[in-house]
Amino acid sequence: MKYKKFNEMNCSLAQTLDIVGERWTLLILRDAFLGVCRFSQFQEDLGIARNILTTRLTRLVEEAIFEKTSATPGGHAEYRLTEKGLALQPILLSMAHWGDVFKANPKGIRLVFIERETGLPIKPMSAISQAGQSLLPGEIKAVSGPGLNDRHKKT
Repeated sequence: MKYKKFNEMNCSLAQTLDIVGERWTLLILRDAFLGVCRFSQFQEDLGIARNILTTRLTRLVEEAIFEKTSATPGGHAEYRLTEKGLALQPILLSMAHWGDVFKANPKGIRLVFIERETGLPIKPMSAISQAGQSLLPGEIKAVSGPGLNDRHKKT
């Protein structure tokens, strides 16, 4: 099934979805954050077809989310998250936290994300005020920024 491209839409969310919104792409990113870096590892862990994995990894490299290392003689190329890729971590953490609440496993949380230094679980992802307080959805509103065109301006 061919999806509509959002790259022409003047919307940050739409343009982000155009790159990472496909479900295999999100699972590839999840695995990368968990330490997977080789094509064969992604394929084995996900059970994804080679052609689909190749297409998704190629796109992530083109978008500079992954950097593909050259294969050494007798070695394997690796896919490493770039700074741009690492910046996606809060998105994946938010989705995992949402899933723990609304698609919970009856046995409990599947993965506990902890701070390496302290070993303590991180807080669920949320919108944070400038003062460091968690904000509820009703406490946030969107206002037009300089990059929004007139057609989408809110009054």
